[in-house]
Amino acid sequence: MEAHLNITKRLLTLALVLPLGGATLAAADHPVSPDDRTATASPLQPISHELTGDEIFAKLLDHNRLRDAHLLNYAAVRTYKVSNDKGKIYAQQVVTVEYQAPDRKDFVTVSEEGSSMVRRLVLKRLIESEKETASGREHHNSAIKPNNYSLSLIGEQDLGPYHCYVVRATPLRPDKYLFVGRIWLNADDFGVVRIEGQPAQSLSFWITRADFVRQYQKIGEFWLPERDETLVHIRMNGNKALIIDHRNYTINSVAEATAQGHAVATDAGGQQ
Repeated sequence: MEAHLNITKRLLTLALVLPLGGATLAAADHPVSPDDRTATASPLQPISHELTGDEIFAKLLDHNRLRDAHLLNYAAVRTYKVSNDKGKIYAQQVVTVEYQAPDRKDFVTVSEEGSSMVRRLVLKRLIESEKETASGREHHNSAIKPNNYSLSLIGEQDLGPYHCYVVRATPLRPDKYLFVGRIWLNADDFGVVRIEGQPAQSLSFWITRADFVRQYQKIGEFWLPERDETLVHIRMNGNKALIIDHRNYTINSVAEATAQGHAVATDAGGQQ
């Protein structure tokens, strides 16, 4: 739940990079726009079951501990794009990512095109920052935890097939690595379905506004990132966007590893 903050941090470089120009690719198939799940969201509904901020944190942290205990590793394909709000792409990079519990991520570039400057100063730095965060080398504490935020329940809403608690996240201090916004939690298991907001502190003179959305998808028992969108308004240079699509997940969990071990033991026993 920290990657969206790294995205916002790396977009600071857009204020310096994009005014320098460079070749652009063809327009994207879809300019920055709300995802399908949000487009079909129900109106905000009254609270059916009161929860305090402490209770929300307890259930959220319990869910995170279970995920961390059960998820051994995964692999996925990501596509990073830097564009304007009309879909004109400045740079694109496709990578494979492999996560190994508890704290290792490896990235391999599959393809890249567009401005080499934007790829070097934005996309590659973003990937390096995520590797540092995963390994604990990132010193900025931006996790959604009680020492960083207060949470308050403001309503309930259906996002696609998921009934969610809608929670307001308020940072406990002004910090550009924290955010002000909302979190949608699945009412069944308290997994994070969606996060949206803005940095809690101004990012730079050049960036007058920055908004991000992270959408999650449920694969098996795990909620994993599906799409990130960060849109910034750069003074005298218009709107710029960073979009990351996450797809083609393969997951190895404790339950699957245990089942495979039992199957191997059964086969070995049957061959004796």
